Amino acid sequence: MRVSEAMTREVRVANPTQTIRDVAKIMAEIDAGAVPVGENDRLVGMITDRDIAIRAVAEGKGPDTPVRDIMSKDIKYCYDDEDLEHVAENMGELQVRRLPVVNRDKRLVGIVALGDVARHEDHHTTGETTAEVSKPGGKHRQK
Repeated sequence: MRVSEAMTREVRVANPTQTIRDVAKIMAEIDAGAVPVGENDRLVGMITDRDIAIRAVAEGKGPDTPVRDIMSKDIKYCYDDEDLEHVAENMGELQVRRLPVVNRDKRLVGIVALGDVARHEDHHTTGETTAEVSKPGGKHRQK
């Protein structure tokens, strides 16, 4: 199965100059824990509810803090025509629960999450990915 068959296509994109309050409202509206950040038609980062909690609130930053100050700038992504099982393995290796999906022109076309893997892949692939993503520590550790 291709990523394009499993991903969420309707993706809201935040601007790096928006406040974390604005992004938190977006997350509440769309019931999601991550929002891609774009500027000048380019993907420049990702912001998660965890980023807001750990990099902003825990550090004493207020709700008017710009997204750019706390977003993750090291963007990992996948292509819409890639095999979902392969992308799931990459998610496990990277220890990420979601990835922006781009087309071959590198335009954002969706987002694929661990839940998408669970709904579209076999139990073995889903279990392996979940186990790898859930390991403590790793590159994306907040501290």
